[in-house]
Amino acid sequence: MHLFWRHGYEGVSLNDLTEAIGVAPPSIYSAFGSKAGLYREALDHYFGLPGALKDLGEKETLAETVDTLFARAVDAVVDPSGERGCMISSGMLQTAAEHSDLAKELADRRNEMRLAIAGTLQRWLPEDRASSVARYILAVLQGLSVQARDGSTREELKEVTKVASAGVQAMIG
Repeated sequence: MHLFWRHGYEGVSLNDLTEAIGVAPPSIYSAFGSKAGLYREALDHYFGLPGALKDLGEKETLAETVDTLFARAVDAVVDPSGERGCMISSGMLQTAAEHSDLAKELADRRNEMRLAIAGTLQRWLPEDRASSVARYILAVLQGLSVQARDGSTREELKEVTKVASAGVQAMIG
């Protein structure tokens, strides 16, 4: 997972994977069917890690929910135990044509994130407004991921989230 997270799908060779895992290529193919199968497993594992979207429905107010979401996102994209950025938000944004199906799967996962955010926001907002605000929040989350990969500090990203949180408050006004 960390190799794919750090270098992207196309930046990781089968040799890289066999060295990291300590198995021969036939074992990878036997267990996962292909490099793409292993990547999907890595994505599933990553998606299951504690992150920004977990347990947001427990918050009392919309503002608290948004602030918590952004704070968790910053923590996740700069966590020293992981790689910088978000594997889902930053993954396969540009890719070779032969990997378009896999890139589409990642786009679908990003859409799942948007839908999860919208579902949480519907506690306070009508469905259409929640969808619009969720799209904005996801754009901010993706931007945080890119900025983290580019080296932004936790403090710099927190400044971004303060502005974004104010933007959300203005949108729901």
